[in-house]
Amino acid sequence: MNKSVAVAGNSGPKVRSDCEMILEIRSAGGIEIDLTSRVRALYGESIKTLCLAILKFFNIENVLLKITDSGALPFVLSARLEAAVKQLTETGKEYLPEMISQNNYSATRERFRFTRLYLPGNTPGFMINAGLYSADGIILDFEDSVAPEKKDESRYLVRNALRQVNFYGAERMVRINQGERGLDDLDFIIPHNVNLILIPKCETAETVKAVENRIEEIRKQYKIESEVFLMPVIETALGIENAFEIARSCGSVVGMAIGLEDFTADIGVPRTVEGNESFYARSRLVVAAKAAGIQPIDSVFSDIGDMDGLRATVLASKAMGFEGMGCIHPRQISVIRKGFAPGVAEIEKSKDIVWAFESARSNGLGVVALGSKMIDAPVVSRAQKTLELAERLGLLKSNWRNEDRGQ
Repeated sequence: MNKSVAVAGNSGPKVRSDCEMILEIRSAGGIEIDLTSRVRALYGESIKTLCLAILKFFNIENVLLKITDSGALPFVLSARLEAAVKQLTETGKEYLPEMISQNNYSATRERFRFTRLYLPGNTPGFMINAGLYSADGIILDFEDSVAPEKKDESRYLVRNALRQVNFYGAERMVRINQGERGLDDLDFIIPHNVNLILIPKCETAETVKAVENRIEEIRKQYKIESEVFLMPVIETALGIENAFEIARSCGSVVGMAIGLEDFTADIGVPRTVEGNESFYARSRLVVAAKAAGIQPIDSVFSDIGDMDGLRATVLASKAMGFEGMGCIHPRQISVIRKGFAPGVAEIEKSKDIVWAFESARSNGLGVVALGSKMIDAPVVSRAQKTLELAERLGLLKSNWRNEDRGQ
C-alpha cells in the first residue's frame, strides 16, 4: 500500500461514544500519541495503553496517532484503530476483544420476531444500550445507513460490537451489503456468533444460496456449530414476483421481509399511509412466506412521531398475516409488540389446543383432536409458543393450567 495516512471513525459536536483516529506512518521516531478527549483526565492513560497494545500487536513501531475521543468505549477505540491500520498495511491478523459471556447464546427457527430494531453499523452510540429496549432482534446495518466511504471500517465496529455489547438476549442480526461486498461482509461477522443475516434487495433464490454457501464455508473453517439463519428482504418488483422461490431457496431461511421505501421507488409511485400501492406486494409476500413455512415480516413505519398511525398500521399488518415489523426508533417497539402480541381470543384458543394435546398424550392417544378438528404437531407447537409469549408479556398467568377448563 502506498498510503501513509489513514483516517477512521467519526468526530464532531454531535458525535458521542465514538472517536476519530488519524494514523500517520513515519520512517522513524517511535510511537507518538496525540489525544484530545473530554475524559482525558480519567481515561487518557488507559486509552493510550490500549492503542499502544494494538500497534504492538500489528508490529507498527513508528507512527503519529491523533485521537479525537468523544467517550468511545474500548471496543470502539480498537475497531477504529484497526480499521486505520488496515488501510496502511497488508495483514491478516485481527485484534479481537474478548467475547463477553452474555453473548454466548443462539437463536431458534421458531422464535417470535415481532420487533427488529435497525441500528446504523458505523454509529456506536446507538449500539451500546440498544439491548435495554427489549426488541426481539437488533439489526446492525451495513447497508443503507452506512456511507459508502465508511463501509469497510464499519465491519470492524460491528464485529467488535457482536463480541462486546450486551444485547440482553435479542436476536443478533446483521444486514449485509448487496452483491460481492455483502459476501465479504460475512467474513467479519459469522465467526462472532451472529444469529441471523438479512439479505437486502433480494431478487432471486440464487442470491440466497450464494449467501448460505459462503456462510457454510466460514462455519466449517471456524468449526461453528450454531445455526445462522437468513432473512431475505424483498424491495423490488422482481423480488416480489420471485418471492416463493426465494422463500424456499434453502433451509436456513426463517423469515422474509418487505422493504416498502425501495419497492415503491422501484415501481415509480410514492409510499402512502394507506398502502394501496403496496397491497398486492405485501399480500403476495405473506402468501409466499406462509406457503414456505417461514415468517413474513412487514416494512418499517417511517414516521417516528405518529404513534396512532403506527398502531393502525401494525393492526392492519397483523390482519394481513404478517408476524412482525422493523423499527427505526426504540419508541416504536412497545407499540409494535403490543399490536402483534396475542389477543384474548388467540390466547384462549391456544389454551384449548394445549389442553387437548396434553389430555390426548396422558391417555396414550396418538391423534389429537379439538372438537371435530384434528390438531397436528406444528399447530400445538405454535399454541405453546403463543402461551409462552403471553406469559412473558404478562398477559397470562404462569399457572394457567390449573384454571377451570369450563370457565
